[in-house]
Amino acid sequence: MVLAVMFLLVTLLAIVSVVRQLRIKNLFALGFSAVAVLVFGFFSIGTIITELGII
Repeated sequence: MVLAVMFLLVTLLAIVSVVRQLRIKNLFALGFSAVAVLVFGFFSIGTIITELGII
């Protein structure tokens, strides 16, 4: 469960980065931030679901 929380914190930081990159219109960094949100978000939600035994 600690791993899921760490992934979730990284996802939240990446969301903040997406918003900041949108404001300054840095498309290259925006792409990397969006990929980080998708990847870490997927793994954090997947880990939480697996740990809770929903699936």
